[in-house]
Amino acid sequence: MTLLTFLLFTGFVAFFATWKLRRDSLGTQDGYFLGGRSLTGVVIAGSLLLTNISTEHLVGMNGSAYKNGAIIVAWEVTSALALVLAALYFAPRYLKMGLTTIPEFLEKRFDGLTRTLVALLLIISFVATLLPIVLYTGALNIEAIFEISDLLEISRSEGIWVTILVVGGLGAAYAVFGGLKMVAYTDTINGFGLLVAGLMVPILALLSIGDGNVLSGMRTVFEHSPEKFNVISNEPGVGSGSRSAILPFEVLFTGLMVNQVYFWTMHQSIIQRVLGAVSLKEAQKGLLFTGLLKILVPLIIVLPGLIGFYHFGEAWYHDPDRVYPLLVKMVLPAWLTGFFVAVMTGAILTTFNSALNSAATVFSLGIYKRYLRVNATESHLVSIGKWTSAILAVFAIGIAPFVADAPEGLYQLLQQLNGIFFIPIASVIIAGFLFPRVSATGARAGLAFGLAFYVFTYYLWEVDLHFVHLWGIEFLLNIGVMHLVSVLRPQGEPFVMQDAGKVGLAPWKHARAFSLFLILFTIFLYLFLGNV
Repeated sequence: MTLLTFLLFTGFVAFFATWKLRRDSLGTQDGYFLGGRSLTGVVIAGSLLLTNISTEHLVGMNGSAYKNGAIIVAWEVTSALALVLAALYFAPRYLKMGLTTIPEFLEKRFDGLTRTLVALLLIISFVATLLPIVLYTGALNIEAIFEISDLLEISRSEGIWVTILVVGGLGAAYAVFGGLKMVAYTDTINGFGLLVAGLMVPILALLSIGDGNVLSGMRTVFEHSPEKFNVISNEPGVGSGSRSAILPFEVLFTGLMVNQVYFWTMHQSIIQRVLGAVSLKEAQKGLLFTGLLKILVPLIIVLPGLIGFYHFGEAWYHDPDRVYPLLVKMVLPAWLTGFFVAVMTGAILTTFNSALNSAATVFSLGIYKRYLRVNATESHLVSIGKWTSAILAVFAIGIAPFVADAPEGLYQLLQQLNGIFFIPIASVIIAGFLFPRVSATGARAGLAFGLAFYVFTYYLWEVDLHFVHLWGIEFLLNIGVMHLVSVLRPQGEPFVMQDAGKVGLAPWKHARAFSLFLILFTIFLYLFLGNV
């Protein structure tokens, strides 16, 4: 029954996406890389949710919540604020310029070399951090539920290897043959499937604990360990113990928001859906609907971890990433387990193939066309994009098994590694929009300084500061370095943003009201949960 429901849902997703693409042209640049600039708000929201929420969240964040409590919720709740910025400020400018990639903006604003350096960093960050961790956490979940190693009579580590190979191969196939629109359609179905299946886990667990009453079950879990529900962390952000802290409260006001702004307004795998919107109105709808979903997502990626502590106590503190798969196996009946694993596999595939598609877009249009074949036809660029996806998938699959045994959990490891790339790139892009005097030479100096600063202070010198504080300090220093170098090597002609005429730029009439609602909702939620 588990296998049957898994195959039925997975087959339905593949059939639906293929049927929707039957009349689409995937041989053109916009058709393959941007879905023909035809994505609507609902498709964008579903795709953004599943591009972001994958097994590193379901397994990693629930594992962190199990061990460290609800303080981890800040990564999700504050996303709504960044999505408001994306909808009201960045999306209108991106769509006006008709961009295909974020590095393309850097060429318009600075120069080709700055674009190329950022493009290379993006590709490295995809292959070295996001893709391997997504594959590994997904393999952990599937191995725990399906017990692949027992079925094949091999060791657990070999079972995880096999799962990584199969899931990585499927994800690469989606990205290679379907382009962005295939990814977006599969994302939408799997995204809403993830909401349903993800909510089933805590609901069924609470029904069981509360003898058929969800509220009674929640009260029992809360009374067992009320301290786990508080979102305000008293961990030190500075001094002794700060390096091993999970998320001290004060980091929300330093580097955390810089990271959130980068991820939701500048990260290629996220913004590529916005760049593929049919109009600004639909782009804003998609971004703001995603903001609402992100506020509700902790019910799926934090609450199960807290329930896991009720069931398992401190038994899995040495390996918290095992808790969520164990809870799923405990509470879901066989027929629902198959559906859940299908959605889980979809979450792995969509994050994986979204990153592959974004990396292929950046390489094909930002590096290959610029340096290797300037006069390449659109069909040739699409072919190069497919080969790039396939090659990068092989690298990611090879790296995936080596991210095991992260001391503070896989989600924490992902965030620590992201700091190497995210903050320097964010500094340059923000400077490009807000500081017209920053020159191309200044931007490259800030990029180089930021990379060196974080690696040196976190990995070599090991300063007694939480890594998110280092992000905030790094961002300010990067901006300072860019301005200083720009005084010595000033900007030439001032940058003028021009309308490329690609899509309609009329805004959604409810965008500002919806944005205000999201901001107030976020503040209220934090004030309420901070006083639990």
